[in-house]
Formats: sequence, C-alpha cells, structure tokens
Amino acid sequence: MRIVVALGGNALLERGQRPDAAVQQANAVRAVHALAPLAERHELVLTHGNGPQVGLLALESAADTSLTVPYPFDVLGAQTQGMIGYWLLQALQNSLPGRQVVALINQTLVSAADPAFTAPTKFVGPVYDERTAQEFAASRGWNVARDGDYWRRVVPSPYPQRVVETRLIRQLLSTGAVVVCAGGGGVPVIRNEEGKLQGVEAVIDKDLATAKLAESLEADALLLLTDVSAVQRGYGTAAAEAISRATPAALRREDFPAGSMGPKVEAVCRFVEVTGDLGAIGALEDAVAILDGKAGTVVTPGGDYGGAEDLKPGLWVRPDRS
Repeated sequence: MRIVVALGGNALLERGQRPDAAVQQANAVRAVHALAPLAERHELVLTHGNGPQVGLLALESAADTSLTVPYPFDVLGAQTQGMIGYWLLQALQNSLPGRQVVALINQTLVSAADPAFTAPTKFVGPVYDERTAQEFAASRGWNVARDGDYWRRVVPSPYPQRVVETRLIRQLLSTGAVVVCAGGGGVPVIRNEEGKLQGVEAVIDKDLATAKLAESLEADALLLLTDVSAVQRGYGTAAAEAISRATPAALRREDFPAGSMGPKVEAVCRFVEVTGDLGAIGALEDAVAILDGKAGTVVTPGGDYGGAEDLKPGLWVRPDRS
C-alpha cells in the first residue's frame, strides 16, 4: 500500500524541551523507530511539521544585525526542510539498511488571489508590547495583531493547491524509495504575472498540504500522527470521550479547536471525502496499531474499519533493482 504519514512538530521537539540539535535528532530517531515497520511493508511518504523550528530560526534572523532585513518565511521554511529532513533521512537510512531514502526541499503552490493574503491571521514568532510591534510593522512591513495581552506578527495561511514536485515524488516511490517531503507544509510559492514560481511570506498548514499531497499521489491511507492517542469529543473536560471510528460527516458535526485539532480533522475529512480511502489521527507510537484498526481515530466513508486488509490485500513488494 501507499501510505502518507504526517509528523507533528512536537514529534521532534516535545513541549518543554530545549531546542538543541541533539535533542531533536534523538527525537527523530524515536519517531523513525515507530514508523520503520510501516516502511518495511509499504510505500511510505513522510511529511513533518516545523512550527518550533521555524519560530527559532525567525528569532535568530530577526536578531542578526548583519542582515538588512530578516530572512522571509519561505526561506526559513526551506531551511527547516533541510535540517529536519536530514535528521529523518539519516534515521531512516540507519533503520532500513539497503533501502533508498530521499529528503526533498519542495514547494507548495498557493493562489496569489487567496483571501488569506488580504487578511493575515496566523500568529508567528515572539510576543511584543504594542509599541514595539507597531514599530516593527512600520520598519519591516509586518502585519501585527493583538494576541491576548501582547502583540504578535501575523502572516497569511493560504490554502495549498498542489505540491509542485508531486510528479518527482511519484517517480521516487516507483523505485522503492522512502520519501521525506512537504516539511512545514512546503515552501509557499505563487505563480507571478510572468508565470514564474515566486516565494511568498506565508505559512501553509502542514496537515492540509499533506492531505493534498496524499490525494495527488493516490495514497491508500493518510495518517496524521501527533501527541494525543485519538480525537476526543469534549477534549479537556471530565466528559472527554475518544472517537475510534467516524465518517467525515459525523466528525464535521463535532466542535474542535481551530488552532490544534481542527485543521487535522479538516484535512482527514477532505482526503476521505475526495478519495474514498482511509484517514486517521493518533499517536506516533501507535502508527502500526492505527493501520491495524487497533488505535487512533479512523475515518472512512462508511465509518467502519476492520484493519489493513480492508484497504488492499497483500503487502507491497520492493522493486527488484538487481
């Protein structure tokens, strides 16, 4: 089977951990340990978040007095793709001896006419007092908005239209390679008035971009792995209840926070609605159990799922390169 897996940003940097390289590399090894059994039996595409990492790079860039202006977010996104891709690439190579693994720095196309560009809402970077925020807005061309008692920079979060390198990813999969790509949703680009690709100041939702990629690759399953074991009805309350099976329509009737579980639910529902295949949300360490129908929240057109045999019989056989 062809499986697309998205790792949340916290899979590489857990809450409260220092953002040291050694810490994140060790977390990458742990993440790959949970995913290697899937890669041994199936075609695997791995995407990842970059929220903590891109935030750190943005702070460093803003504080660098040798720069006339800080690096834009498309460049910072590419930097995190290279850094995180390297950690995952090496961990996968060590876990899957003899298997080819590739980490791509790739772009995600968005529409220049997306309404998000005229109404930036995605908070990025540190908090400021109002005076400092307004000074940065004037000197750096930022959009800023109140975030509780403070002010922060806001950037557009346009809807992903297509991962530009989709055809290349498909070719790599056909050779038996494991592919790491679409980090942080991919580097956001538009086609300008000359029809050329051009980076833009934006942040693409990683889960929506992963779902779009999975759809284009005709994946059999989309797994969004995070730090919770399943989607919960009434999350954070005494009446919280895990949802193990659902249809897209049933899941959409629930109320989920826009800044956390909401985008994941939306991404899974869109994928299942468009493809008729399986989407799931759950914990990283449960990756294999989720596909077996023994963990996580599994979303299918009919809301029922008995295990991987319901998707496609048999296991993927790596192409013979001899």
